[in-house]
Amino acid sequence: MAREKPFPATFSLHVDADGARIPVTVTRKRVRNLNLRVRGDGSVVMSIPVRTSADTAQEFLDRKAAWIAERVKRRQLAGEDRREARDLQTVPLWGSIVPLADALKRAGIRFGAAARPATFGTTPARDEDELADLTPEAYNRLVDELHHRELARALPEVAERVEAVMGVHASSWSIRTMKTRWGSCTPKTGAIRINARLAAYPPTCLEMVVTHELVHLMEPSHNARFHMLLDTYCPKNREASALLRRS
Repeated sequence: MAREKPFPATFSLHVDADGARIPVTVTRKRVRNLNLRVRGDGSVVMSIPVRTSADTAQEFLDRKAAWIAERVKRRQLAGEDRREARDLQTVPLWGSIVPLADALKRAGIRFGAAARPATFGTTPARDEDELADLTPEAYNRLVDELHHRELARALPEVAERVEAVMGVHASSWSIRTMKTRWGSCTPKTGAIRINARLAAYPPTCLEMVVTHELVHLMEPSHNARFHMLLDTYCPKNREASALLRRS
């Protein structure tokens, strides 16, 4: 007499709901009932009695499809909210991710209670607590100001050094927050504008953009001579450009 093939202890099923296929990890245990759970990360697990067939488990899942989809969506949204709150506590600065509160203090930017008139008898809040309820709009305003200040601090030294090497000088340097360009140059006037958002990237990116715009004072177009000059004065310009293209 042939021995009966044992049921697998763990296997996978799925349930279709709201246009999505949701995987379910099923484990046979010494339990009496079918138990279904949606974890905090949105994954779905199910435990069933040892002798329960996969078909029976699938029928149970199909009946619970709407419940599963609703719980999975809820967990995913909660996870996004937690990630967003965590992301608003840090800021990209010179190629690293740093605590926002520390970066603002170093730049001399007042925020939270420090930016409001003092009230006698109140206990100062911690910097982290002041930023805990920061809205995305307020976060963006603080980051824009931080990046502008950081670039205003770093740009003069970089511009002076690169100008000395190249032998050309801009008539003026200005810092702007631009959406589509990292820098721009008006060759006729010699005015150069640099994007404040470069403060989020490694310093080599700022040096590359400064060099790029100064080369335009020597060659206005992006022709072969322009790229030859850029390669001469900034040999690693392609690596820096690749970093900026990833943003």
